[in-house]
Amino acid sequence: MAATNSREALVEGLADAVGFVIGALAGWLLGRLLGFDVLALGEWGANAIIGWLLLLAGCGGGKWASNRWQQRRAAARALKE
Repeated sequence: MAATNSREALVEGLADAVGFVIGALAGWLLGRLLGFDVLALGEWGANAIIGWLLLLAGCGGGKWASNRWQQRRAAARALKE
């Protein structure tokens, strides 16, 4: 999505960042809840890799949710014009 002015670019960037970070936290917490903590002390193994995959899936999910919100917002703005 291309922003038309600096305010829209700021909103777009912040929405992407917030979605990414919240998604990462959700993925990490889900991993901890399921016993796959990325930050647990110890050697690398299947648990750490699964934890990383959950964290990365959370990042992607948060970014996806951010994009969906931005698309709905852009559609609402287009209807007003």
